[in-house]
Amino acid sequence: MSESYRGSGSASYHPSVLLGIMVYGYATGVFSSRKLERATYDSVAFRFIAANEHPDHDTIATFRRRFLKQIEGLFVEVLLLAREMGLLKLGTLGLDGTKIHANASRHSALSYEHAGKIEAQLRAEVAELMAKAEAADKADIPDGMSIPDELARREDRLQKIAQARAKIEARSKERFAREQAEHEAKLAAREAKAKATGKKPGGRPPAPPVAGAVPTDQINLTDEESRIMPVAGGGFEQCYNAQALVAEGSLLVIVSDVVQAPNDKQQIEPMLGKIADLPAELGQAETLLAGTGYFSAGNVEACQAAGIAPLIAMGRQPHHPPLAERFADTPPAPENPTPVEAMAHRLTTPEGRKLYALRKQIPEPVFGIIKSALGFRQFLLRGLDKARGEWSLVTMAWNIKRMFTLSPA
Repeated sequence: MSESYRGSGSASYHPSVLLGIMVYGYATGVFSSRKLERATYDSVAFRFIAANEHPDHDTIATFRRRFLKQIEGLFVEVLLLAREMGLLKLGTLGLDGTKIHANASRHSALSYEHAGKIEAQLRAEVAELMAKAEAADKADIPDGMSIPDELARREDRLQKIAQARAKIEARSKERFAREQAEHEAKLAAREAKAKATGKKPGGRPPAPPVAGAVPTDQINLTDEESRIMPVAGGGFEQCYNAQALVAEGSLLVIVSDVVQAPNDKQQIEPMLGKIADLPAELGQAETLLAGTGYFSAGNVEACQAAGIAPLIAMGRQPHHPPLAERFADTPPAPENPTPVEAMAHRLTTPEGRKLYALRKQIPEPVFGIIKSALGFRQFLLRGLDKARGEWSLVTMAWNIKRMFTLSPA
């Protein structure tokens, strides 16, 4: 096994040594392989963990890249240990997402429209170079110009642009199929409401999705699986959307994921599936708290089907509600409520308001410490699967760090 991650040197290291270096590094804000190598010389803690060995950065980087899946499998083992130590109780869980920069610049993104313009320019230049090559008089060729080299360079760029445009077109087909299904569901819901009430639905009917690639569709040439996403504070960056489901009280991350969608509405059902896959020894989740970005009738019904009571904000609430509204009597429960109506009523009860108030106290401190205190704001690895593996490593390191904080001295 060690031969598959050893670097350029001759020494091989036990996997537990390299894993210990990485986990302690991610738990203390040291992420790059070069800084980890340097820490095995400069830091007493790292020297202790590394048994006074000094793996080179190439070995550390190769180990991290090649064994992410195996490391990811240790995530549940850490949770089981926390449960055995009495530090973890599922109960109430808080779900949230945060944008983390991809290892790619947004300036490396190529739009469908701009790709077409560059393609036209390159084809014109190829035609001009071919004309120069066929001309009997070579006097107009600038000194130092090699027509075969210039043609080869442009043909290579044309091939890459064609591949990029094809990938954008394939994405647009997937997006159209998804948006068409959502459009048909909205139309069906309007029609069902009209039949139930006997009245024509108010407002304009939803606009149908546009087929085909649009000029603003983009692909990043450095990390094509990352996406342009809006970030806090305004603006757009090349990011992934990192999700975490955090246990109330312990603040241990129970489930983590990384997705390409900039919004969170489609993330509840995958997270419910991950909860169902957890070992039964970890206990039973009882309540799921989530912000308004996760709300939909389908998500509420999915939570109830999974045996978890949802408390998902149905809209943004004002920061300073009037006194009369804050201390108003709880309205009576509706008769034969739908799942959404039952949840909406629970959110108006004192118990529901008190429970939902915990939402910001559960996942947001975890994100704040990981991103601001530890400094993990950008993935080191490229590609969705590797980003998922690295986020699993980050959250596992956080869990281990948190367990040391929670365990009695």
